[in-house]
Amino acid sequence: MTARRRIAVAVFLALAAPVSTDAAMAQSAIAAAVAKPVLLPDIVIGSPKAPITITEYASMSCSHCAAFGENVFPMLRSKYIDTGKVRFVFREFPLDIKAATASMLARCIGKGDSEKSLGAIETLFKLQERLVEETKETLLFVGKLNGMSEQEVAACASDQAQLDKLTADQQYAVRELKVVSTPTFFLNGVKLQGSMPFEDLEERIKPLLRK
Repeated sequence: MTARRRIAVAVFLALAAPVSTDAAMAQSAIAAAVAKPVLLPDIVIGSPKAPITITEYASMSCSHCAAFGENVFPMLRSKYIDTGKVRFVFREFPLDIKAATASMLARCIGKGDSEKSLGAIETLFKLQERLVEETKETLLFVGKLNGMSEQEVAACASDQAQLDKLTADQQYAVRELKVVSTPTFFLNGVKLQGSMPFEDLEERIKPLLRK
């Protein structure tokens, strides 16, 4: 190896090592920021010991979020969540007041039970077009399906304290995690923007299971 070649290699290694370390530290910081508890309790399913955590930020008025919920999530759940390989966290990122109110209703229906909240979210996604066009009527309909009276739905929809927490959590996502659109996913802290086919998501999951 010539002297010039040795110098070039040495310079390359000197420059490359800090970048790798910095990237790892940045990734670790993002993962920690995603994992940090927010004001509202997380809607979460899957084993707490799962090697992979997927956190989704979604809006109830986002058509791509609804498509993910209908076409991708069932396969993700059956193959990875229910088998203990993935822990799934759903967080709200409402793009408008209609989406915020729908998110609040899902939480009121769940009463801290993530499965019940996700069931309500699934129903609301299926009724998304109706939710956008006839918001009050759709919220009342979904509330009634889950045993809530009209008065209880109205009280939930006007819960300012819950709305304030929802807004604060969304602001945290914007400020600390740079979430700007829905759906946005964090796969063990790695940010993925936009909906994707199950096959694409699985390509990201498999290498993490081999580690």
